[in-house]
Amino acid sequence: MKSSIKIIAGNASRPLAEAIAAYLELPLAKCMVRRFADMEIFVELQENVRGEDVFIVQSTSFPANDHLMELLIMIDAARRSSARRITAVIPYFGYARQDRRTSGRTPISAKLVANLITEAGADRVLTLDLHAGQIQGFFDIPTDNLFAAPVMVRDIKERMPPEDRMVVSPDVGGVVRARVVAKRIDAPLAIVDKRRERPGESEVMNIIGDVSGRSCILVDDIVDSGGTLVNAAEALLNAGAKDVSAYITHGVLSGGAVSRIAASRMKELVITDSIQPTQAVKLARNIRVMSIAPLLGEAIGRTATESSVSSLFD
Repeated sequence: MKSSIKIIAGNASRPLAEAIAAYLELPLAKCMVRRFADMEIFVELQENVRGEDVFIVQSTSFPANDHLMELLIMIDAARRSSARRITAVIPYFGYARQDRRTSGRTPISAKLVANLITEAGADRVLTLDLHAGQIQGFFDIPTDNLFAAPVMVRDIKERMPPEDRMVVSPDVGGVVRARVVAKRIDAPLAIVDKRRERPGESEVMNIIGDVSGRSCILVDDIVDSGGTLVNAAEALLNAGAKDVSAYITHGVLSGGAVSRIAASRMKELVITDSIQPTQAVKLARNIRVMSIAPLLGEAIGRTATESSVSSLFD
């Protein structure tokens, strides 16, 4: 089946796509993505994909709109080149935070983007740690939402002694995600109760659980401005925690997030390469990037052979 798989990389995720291709022992398909003088995107597949199982790897990370358009145009190019099946592999689905109407006269952008991907010609979607699991239902095509938890659990077990570990959800909404990790490493769970006063800022109010003398592990899906994480780490340390680390799937890290985290008392922030790390992230003293290429590569291989993907997380 490997000979029928074609992996195509967009500009947002080329290093990750190369690592996935290496895991599957396949060459990366040749594809040119360039821009005209007015920044209009042009895509050319430079090898035959007729009758092939095509996987297009592209996160919709910054600049989100450019990378989304690249993805849509690559899907259209593969469809018009008679690919047998097209899977959009979106390690970071950037519009997932707009999954509902939070006030009057606002869009549900996650649904709009799902419609665009479907109409462009994708046959299925493979993504990682959606901000809200119900977004799978926004797609009218098969959608596999993978979880980074097994990769995080393996790393935690290798690096942290089991005696003092405690998993912490940085807010009430992330309890289910944190509980999965806590159960797998057999650790207790605590919750940071916070009140968000205005967008992009958070005020920590309360710690639910006894964190005294514990090595606390904050678990979440997205770190953007870093304010929630830094405030949560500060509150945990003030409550008697021995040290605080964080395991976050998607390192958006916009604005001054990297410097904010580097200047904090957080021991370590571990993110995946679902979003290509910037040079600032690579140089930060307390940020480490963990690859999810083997996880995505295994899921792609199983999809191509019509094997179970969900069994990866049993």
